[in-house]
Amino acid sequence: MSKLRQSILEQIRIIGNNSGCHQMPERSFFYHGKQFPVCARCTGVFIGQSAAVILALFKLTLKLPISLILICTMGLDWCIQALNIKQSTNIRRLITGICGGLGVFSLYISAIRIMIKFIISKFK
Repeated sequence: MSKLRQSILEQIRIIGNNSGCHQMPERSFFYHGKQFPVCARCTGVFIGQSAAVILALFKLTLKLPISLILICTMGLDWCIQALNIKQSTNIRRLITGICGGLGVFSLYISAIRIMIKFIISKFK
């Protein structure tokens, strides 16, 4: 592996660690024997956040109730696992992470749009 690629992967791992990701091997995906820099749920959150940005570029935004349901889906999976009711799987962590990331970022984007509209209205 090139030094540049190793450096980039190490920076991603540091960012993942500083973001609060536990990076536990048993809760992470592996590709060609290498662990992803963040866990399955954080991978899903990143995908969901990216999807929300792409949707926003096409002027598509989720309604508040849908965003909240998506966020609660991730939270429910986390709670079920934390309370030892049922162990989550990496695929379920990925899917609920996508839901949570999409829901939260949709709320952020909606809030930013509201603030921009408010600021623009004040300068007219």
